[in-house]
Amino acid sequence: MKVVNEEMLEGLDYDYQQSDLHKVVRRVLSKTGLESVAYVNESQKDTQFKFSIDIETLPVTNQKSSGRCWLFAGLNVLRELVAKKYQLKDFEFSQNYQAFWDKFEKINYFLESMEDFLTCDSDDRTLKHLLQQGIQDGGQWDMFVSLVLKYGVVPKEAMPETYQSSNTGLMNRIINIKLRKYAADARALVKEGKNADKDLLKSSVLKELYNYLCDSFGVPPKRFDFEYVNKENVYTRVQNQTPIDFYTQIGIDLNEYVSVIHAPTEDKPYMKSYTIGYLGNVVGGKTITHLNLEMDRLVELVVSQLKDKEVVWFGADVSRDGDREKGIWDDQAYDFETVLQMPLRMTKAQRLDYLQGAMNHAMVITGVNLLSDKPTKWKIENSWGHDKGNKGYYLMSQSWFLEHTYQAVIHKKYLTREELKAYQKEPVLLKPWDPMGALA
Repeated sequence: MKVVNEEMLEGLDYDYQQSDLHKVVRRVLSKTGLESVAYVNESQKDTQFKFSIDIETLPVTNQKSSGRCWLFAGLNVLRELVAKKYQLKDFEFSQNYQAFWDKFEKINYFLESMEDFLTCDSDDRTLKHLLQQGIQDGGQWDMFVSLVLKYGVVPKEAMPETYQSSNTGLMNRIINIKLRKYAADARALVKEGKNADKDLLKSSVLKELYNYLCDSFGVPPKRFDFEYVNKENVYTRVQNQTPIDFYTQIGIDLNEYVSVIHAPTEDKPYMKSYTIGYLGNVVGGKTITHLNLEMDRLVELVVSQLKDKEVVWFGADVSRDGDREKGIWDDQAYDFETVLQMPLRMTKAQRLDYLQGAMNHAMVITGVNLLSDKPTKWKIENSWGHDKGNKGYYLMSQSWFLEHTYQAVIHKKYLTREELKAYQKEPVLLKPWDPMGALA
């Protein structure tokens, strides 16, 4: 290994001092943020909020200080159907209700997963991964489906937000402390041959954390009355609804939707389905399954669904090339390489393989601009409140979409027979830390 020595440092300093460009950049960066310096002003001409297909949707929601974007996005897809059915000007499902059951099911999923690691070496990589991950706010589409099919949905008024549901950081830390303590204690009990005590401990932990969730989120309703006033100002009250009844009446079968991904890595051939080890929330729920297709086909499927006036749940990496105040994601809007005189570009496959890119946020596509039937930009319904972006809506350039979108949820009717057959085959099992297992 090469040691940093005085001669090396003198050479680096000499070369740096010879560059007038670096001198200018250093002076500018002393008073200005790098993103502002690297911003390409000319890119604005291609990012106007005008779209040839623009589906009218309800006002944006706000997940606040939580990582529940995938739940918000899923419920935002469903609420458009409710608003259409009952002719509502505004409506939200209870994201808190969904988050309660997601947390509870994830806790149980963790406890049950630990059964496979009670006697393994403490340095087992999968055990370490599960302990490090613990439970989080994030999730994936099939996890959303499992929750809705098991627990249904309720209007926001039936289980409104609490401070804890909107600010989940400390709650997650406490839950994960308890779960890691359980893993340590359970492994110790099994080592001592006290399996019955381990089972009692697991039941006790599940009960304690259920109580904690009720303290934090409130008690989930078993029945509720649905009150609404439609666009004609007619008041209606539907009494004694169950959450499952309410979901059933929406008239959508979530099992009819397929998670399509674009993962252009060597280990994931196209036209195959994939699942991820130890990833899920509901034990016995829907298996997380992704159909890997080429990007051109994913784009074609999204456009087809939008043309039929149906919005699209999707997952992307929003950690780069974005202006959250303006609500624009555009990889052509920043030129860091020229400013810094440093190559930075990686292919999409490289970013996946070398941990530089993965899905970390889920939203809803509500529009697209087509020129000669080809997309140039996309309209996005986010869940960060109406004071960000364009009244809460965002824009993605086509180039950004191609580089940083990893998943879209498409109705089965848009897939070819061959694609459906590939999706329905036994999925290839990926390791628990595979980037396609990233949670939005």
